[in-house]
Amino acid sequence: MRLREPRIKPATDAELDEDQKELVRPMAETGPVLNIFRTLVRAPKAMRGFMGWGNYVLSRRNELPAREREIVILRIGYLCRSGYEWTQHVAIGLRAGLTAEEIEAIKGGPSAATWKGADKALMQASDELHHDQFIAPGTWSALKEHFSDKQCMDVVFTAGQYTQVSMMLNTFGVQLDEGLQLDPDLDLRGK
Repeated sequence: MRLREPRIKPATDAELDEDQKELVRPMAETGPVLNIFRTLVRAPKAMRGFMGWGNYVLSRRNELPAREREIVILRIGYLCRSGYEWTQHVAIGLRAGLTAEEIEAIKGGPSAATWKGADKALMQASDELHHDQFIAPGTWSALKEHFSDKQCMDVVFTAGQYTQVSMMLNTFGVQLDEGLQLDPDLDLRGK
C-alpha cells in the first residue's frame, strides 16, 4: 500500500444513485461490496466497462486454469507493489490450488527454485510484460510448450488487466477491506 488514506473515498450506500446501486447490486447480494468497487462506482460508466473486461479475465472464458491465472495476477500485483491486489488474491490463489509456499515464492520472481516448467514460464512472462510490455521470444517459446495460442493470449490479457487494476488501487489509495492484513513486504505507506 502506498497511501494511508484514500484519495478517492469509497462510496457509502447512502451516496449511491440508482445507476450506481444497479452496478453494485450483484456484489451486495453475495456479500459485502469491496472497497475497490465502492471506489470505482464513483465513475459508473468507467466501472461498467471495467467490469465487462474484468469478468472475462476472471471467468472460464479465460482459458488459463485458475491456478496459473493466479500466478500471473499475484506476480503482477507484487511487481506493481499493490498491497490491496496482493491481499485479495492471496486467498483466491489458495482456493485455486497454490500453496502458501508458492505464494511466498512469487515475491522472489522466476529465478526462485520453486518454479519449473509452465509455472516458471508464467513468472518470466509476467516479469517481461511488467518491465518491457513484451514477452521475449525465448519466453514465448517456453509458454508455447505448455499452453495453447489462446492461453498465451490470456496470459497477456491477465497481466494487462491486473497492471491496470494495480495502477488504480495504488493511485486512488484504495484501502484494505475490514479484517484483512497487509503483507509487510507491501507496506510502502510513508516511505
